[in-house]
Amino acid sequence: MRSLFLIFIFSVTFLNSNNVIAQQTESPKDLFSYEHHVVNGDTLNYRMLLPKDFDTSKTYPLVLLLHGAGERGSDNKKQLTHGSALFLKKITRDSFPAIVIFPQCPQNDYWSKLDADRSTKPITFNYKYNEAPTKAMALVIDLMTEMVAKPYVKTDQVYAMGLSMGGMGTFEIIYRNPKMFAAAIPICGGGDPESVTAYAQTIPLWIFHGAKDDVVDPKLSLSMASAIIKAGGFPKLTLYDFANHNSWDPAFAESELLKWLFSHTK
Repeated sequence: MRSLFLIFIFSVTFLNSNNVIAQQTESPKDLFSYEHHVVNGDTLNYRMLLPKDFDTSKTYPLVLLLHGAGERGSDNKKQLTHGSALFLKKITRDSFPAIVIFPQCPQNDYWSKLDADRSTKPITFNYKYNEAPTKAMALVIDLMTEMVAKPYVKTDQVYAMGLSMGGMGTFEIIYRNPKMFAAAIPICGGGDPESVTAYAQTIPLWIFHGAKDDVVDPKLSLSMASAIIKAGGFPKLTLYDFANHNSWDPAFAESELLKWLFSHTK
């Protein structure tokens, strides 16, 4: 009888251990669905987070978040590295129910139309907004246009965010679609200062950068903020004296970040 009893206990423990392991390997990021947007044979991978208890008869804000150059690829996973945790927090999902989209830029493409001289430190960028957008940006614009047409999207609460390469993409997409967005948050990015007249007086911006950034010069964000002010806008600017290129870490930790973002409507 004792032997049988020991075997039974061992079996129960073994099953419980498997259950724990299964729970540990389940990622909260799995709440982001795997999606694909195809236009004329070109594919944009993206992940999408829907609000809790999503109801197509209701309407929700729409948030676009553009990742940095290091998260480019085709796995449809790496783009969630930075920023996804912010939107997965219980307090965020309870307080700011929204549809959140994380597209992934292919490895050989870029969000912003530019030339980059990587022989310099920080990198030197020459923006070319007068040309057609990159294929990746064109696909994002098409996806956002399609999403905004959905009956469950609040068209007066569409937002753009991005970091590094995605910060540059944020500046560019609001230039190319100034009537679409209610507010934007570019982090450690840059853009063409001459482009800001398209949105300076209509789209509130909270611009972030690290003063020690030796990858993307913080003066690029300062130039954009200065140009917006000159064009009649009133940007919010946060320059972290302690941060290098990863200024997205303190930016995403800002307690008022999402409250500020969702407070703006068109």
